Formats: sequence, structure tokens, C-alpha cells
Amino acid sequence: MDSESVVRAHVDVMTAAFPVFVYIHGGYWQDLSKDTSGFAAPVLLSRGIAVVALGYDIAPKGHMDAMVLQVRRSLAFLVKQYHKIRGIYLCGHSAGAHLAAMVLSTDWTEFGVVPDIRGAVLVSGVYDLEPLLHTYVNDALNMSLEVARGNSPILCVTRAVPVAASCEVLVAVAQHDSPEFRRQSQEYSQALRSAGWSVSLLDLASVDHFDIIEKLSEETYVLTQVILNMITRA
Repeated sequence: MDSESVVRAHVDVMTAAFPVFVYIHGGYWQDLSKDTSGFAAPVLLSRGIAVVALGYDIAPKGHMDAMVLQVRRSLAFLVKQYHKIRGIYLCGHSAGAHLAAMVLSTDWTEFGVVPDIRGAVLVSGVYDLEPLLHTYVNDALNMSLEVARGNSPILCVTRAVPVAASCEVLVAVAQHDSPEFRRQSQEYSQALRSAGWSVSLLDLASVDHFDIIEKLSEETYVLTQVILNMITRA
């Protein structure tokens, strides 16, 4: 299977309307799939926003370097395939937030296209992989220290260039997330801010690591409204 077929197999375009909301699922890089990631679609589609659920080869079949590359290639393929896209809004949860954050550090010159990423919503993400090396999470991932550091968004923050400067980043964390998720969210948002990115940190009350994202199915949910406002402002 050539690289384009791999990318095509991992992208589901649910509607041809634009702008585009691109969702990357979590599951600690070894669970869930794009096929269970459509819970936010009805609200967004009703507002004329296209929804794309992005997939990747989870562990143990996939390894971290490959997952990051797959997501980057898929986004590049999406842009090349659908020329009318004007504005991409990334959203990832947990491991998906990690992958979305890695997208923000991409050198797009090797992909032959620069996606018009105008917003990124990173929800309860993992931005430093090194603390996972000696946990059960790494049993399937089998990351080395080099791989963990090379794929840690907090170590890959790039200076905001003109393209990046137009991208609004929202780092969201749940009140009932673990202390480690909360720490990493705070430190990563500060790292982005120090590098010149437009970033805000949203601490959502009365939600945990799971319902913070599941509630995107509700139009009145604060995070849903924040996403809609982000897209509307642009």
C-alpha cells in the first residue's frame, strides 16, 4: 500500500462543507478509533462545519514515530485532496491532544503543503512522554527515552512564525483530571505562550478526563461553545 493509500485509509470526510474541524481520538495510543469519534459531529454539522475524524495505527501495531507521521501525512493529504478548505481547527483528546500538539510543531516543507490551521483545541493532553516510560502505558508502546523525548510536544515547541501566529490554541483540562494531566497542561500552555503563540488555558469545572470530551455532543456545553466561537470569529 503506497503512502497516499495509507493516508486515504485513515481519513473520513463526513461532509464537504467548510471550515473543517479535525478530531484526533485518545485511548493512550492503543485504544479507540476514528469510527467512535463522531459524537461532536451533529452540533458542528448543523452549523455548516465539516467534521473529519482522523485515525492512526494504534499500538502495538503502530509505534510513536509512525503515529505522529501518519497524522501529519493525513492532514497534508486532506489539504491536497480538498482544495476549498479554508481554515482547519484541530481538536484532540488525551493521546489525541498529544498528536495534535505534535502537528503544531511540524516542518511542513517536507510535505509540500502548509495546512491553514487557524485553531487547535487540546483537551486533557499528554505533552511530556518521558514520565510514561516506566508505566504500563509503555508496555505496548515500547518507547525508548530518545523516542519519548523526540515526540514530547513540550520539547518540540517552535517559535511562532507568521503562519503559526494566526493559529489560536486552547489548552483545556478537567477539574478532576489527575495532577499529572493538570501539570502538563499548565506547563505546555506556558511553553507555547513563551514561544509567541496565541494560547489560553481553560480549566473546566465539574468534569473528569472522559466527560470533558464526551460532552461535546451537547450544544450548550462550555467547550462546545468555545469551539463554535473560535470558528465563528475566524
